[in-house]
Formats: sequence, structure tokens, C-alpha cells
Amino acid sequence: MVSKATYYMNIATVSGWLWDMYNCVLKGFSNSSPYQLEYLEVILLHGLFCMNSFFLSVCLDVSAQEQPELFLKKLQQCCFLFDFLDTLSDLKMKEYKRSTLNELVDYVTLSRGYLTEQTYPEVVKMVSCNIFRTLPPSDSNEFDPEEDEPTLEASWPHLQLIYEFFIRFLESQEFQPSVAKKYIDQKFVLQLLELFDSEDPRERDCLKTVLHRIYGKFLGLRAFIRKQINNIFLCFVYETEHFSGVAELLEILGSIINGFALPLKAEHKQFLVKVLLPLHTVRSLSLFHAQLAYCIVQFLEKDPTFILFQLLSKGFSLVMFLGELEEILDVIEPTQFVKIQELLFKQIARCVSSPHFQVAERALYYWNNEYIMSLIEENSSVILPIMFASLYRISKEHWNPAISALIYNVLKAFMEMNSALFDELAANYKSDRQRERKKDKERDDLWRKLEELELRRGIQNSDGIIPT
Repeated sequence: MVSKATYYMNIATVSGWLWDMYNCVLKGFSNSSPYQLEYLEVILLHGLFCMNSFFLSVCLDVSAQEQPELFLKKLQQCCFLFDFLDTLSDLKMKEYKRSTLNELVDYVTLSRGYLTEQTYPEVVKMVSCNIFRTLPPSDSNEFDPEEDEPTLEASWPHLQLIYEFFIRFLESQEFQPSVAKKYIDQKFVLQLLELFDSEDPRERDCLKTVLHRIYGKFLGLRAFIRKQINNIFLCFVYETEHFSGVAELLEILGSIINGFALPLKAEHKQFLVKVLLPLHTVRSLSLFHAQLAYCIVQFLEKDPTFILFQLLSKGFSLVMFLGELEEILDVIEPTQFVKIQELLFKQIARCVSSPHFQVAERALYYWNNEYIMSLIEENSSVILPIMFASLYRISKEHWNPAISALIYNVLKAFMEMNSALFDELAANYKSDRQRERKKDKERDDLWRKLEELELRRGIQNSDGIIPT
């Protein structure tokens, strides 16, 4: 009687023969009519996937020694692609492959000892065959990601499982980057980054996880990955203004920036100035503003003075700057806040004094933020002297009554925080104003005297003129 393991291995062998036969058919019948080729292909693939469906369902039932070979067969058979644009074609075989991919995911999750050196190239080959492809162009040049529905990937029932399998593979405790680096190389990463332009948000989310795992495990690829992301962003800002995966790449960069060592390298500062900050000028900023702000926050925690100087010197819209700054202040540590408070509130004082009511209004809204208010209260002895003169003067002079009302509320909050300092600053401000008015009066009196003196001299000269 034939043993169970031998029986399964025979099934695997027959399955392998069918696969070899399929490849031979494609080579040997290259001159046949398309109809004949399609007919032969369907017959062989139907047999292959029917056999494969039974074979894979018993993969975990065979002995541990036999499982790696069965696993390799399964990977080879999953390299065949189906046309999902034709929703009615090859339905059974598509389902067979989907079932096979599910079992692949279960196998890499539950099994141990399957990652031999021969496994790595087969895994990368299978993943590459399935995910790397030319992305379809957008349906319209007028595509608006905020308004229009994205084009979803038709082959997602298979692609989702491919990505899940690959992520489990990369996360396996047995995974050896030293072996995998022969196959997961710069070319592989470059093709992976190109896929971030997919309109399907589900695929971009999977790609984000895959790239993050690769960045974490392959130290030799880190600089290359950062460089290629830089290139994508520069092309996006200065050439195309179209790339679907900007938000996802920024999310990855946020965690990368978090790991930068101090002091910041010149390369990292240049990345901020030349790549991240110009992203604020793109029309589609709202699609990735939250992720971009997070990256700026990570830089701010590393070197707050440098980052604020760059933000203030780039000439961004002040309303946009104030909005992003509030997001930064929402997550800043009190110890970091102390380092930047003087530079920060000198700029906020200028914004409050702006005749543009939207700029002044956005700056004054900081006092509605509970966390920012707590930071201001802890450091009121430094911040209040910086802000007081601008607030007090504008409360009397601003043309917009709504701004005047907001300023009164801010002054009231400062008075409640530190009444003694507030009274002292108010008294100093009034005495300074009195001195200024006195100086103005003295200057006006002096000019008046000079004008009178000049007038008298003119009259005297006119009286002394001898007519000719």
C-alpha cells in the first residue's frame, strides 16, 4: 500500500509535470493560432489548478521534511496571472488560486523551518510576478482625489493575499536579511516605490507596511530608500504635482525621522529644507497635510530652533503657517517649548498685529487651545512681556471689531494668569506712551519754533533787499 506522504508527493510531481507541460506548450506552439493557444492553455491550467487545489489543501498534513518541497511547488504555481478585467473568465481557476494563496498565508504563519535558502528566490519571484505591473492611467486628466472616487484594483482578491503573505514572510522570526538581500535589492525597492502611485488606497496601505518592514530589516537599503523617496517628492513638487502615495510615504518618513541621531546630519537638514518644506506649496496639500505636519513635528523635537527658523523664512502663507504651528505645539514637550518660546511668540506678536484679520484671528485662536494655554501659563513671565505691547495697542486701534473682542479675551486671560506682572506691564506701557507723547510734543514744538525762526529770517531778508 502506498503511504500517505508518497501519495501526496506523487500528486505534487504530477502537478509539476503539468506546469512544465504548460511552459512547453507556450514555447512549442508559438506559431499556432491564438484560438488554439488559448484552448491548450485553458485545458492545462485547469488541470494544473485543480490538481493544485487538492495538493495545497493537504500541505500541512505531510511530514515536516516534505513540507518545504511542497511549499516551493505552491509558490511556482501561484506565478500564473489571471485577467480580472474579464469578470466571467476562469472563475474556477481564480478561486483555486485564491484558496491557494490563503493556504500560503496560513503556512508561513503557522509553520517553522520552511525558510530554506532555496525559498527566498521563489518567494520574491512569486511576489514580483503578481504585484509588479504597469499601473493604469487615471480615467481623466482632471482627476481630483478629494472629489472623485479612486479606481480600485480589479485583481485585489489575489493582490491582497499576496501582500499579506509577503508581510508575514518579512515578519517571520526565521527571516534572514543576509540571505534575502540577494533578491530584495535596489531594483526590487524601486519597483515597489513606483506602485505607491496606485489609486487604490488598500494597496498603498499594504505597500506602506511592506516598505516599512524592508527599511527596518535591510540596513544597506536605507539610504537608497530615502534618496528615492526624495526623488519622488521633488518630481511631484516641481514637475507633475501628481502622485497618489505622498501621504503614505510621508507616514513612513515620520517614523524614519524619529530615528535620526543628534545632532542632525547635513543630509537630513537638507531633506527638510529642499524636500519637506516645498511640499507646502503644492495645490493638493490638504490630502497629506496631517502626515507632513507630523514629519515637521519629528524634526522640531530634534532641533526646534533650526526648524522654526526655516518655517519662518520660507514665505509660506501665514494662515497656513499658524495652522501647522498649532499642530506642532499640540504635541511638543514642555522642555522643548521653553527652547523656542521667545522666537515663537515674537512671530505670533507680529501676526496678532497684522492688518489682515484672518492672520490676526488665526493667531489669537491659540488661546482657545487648552494645551497651548497650559504652556503659556507655565511660561507667562517670558511670554507676557513679548505679547503685551502688541495686544494692548491693537485692542485700541484694530479696524475689525471681532479682532478687538478676541484681543480683550486674551488680555483678560493674561491678567488672570499673572495679575502682578500684567499690572506692572500695563503701568510701564502707559508711562512709555506718556513719554512718547511728551517726546512727540517736544518734537512738534521744536519744529514749530524752527518754522517760526525760518519765517522771521525770511521776512528780515525780504525787508533788507535793495531794489535794482
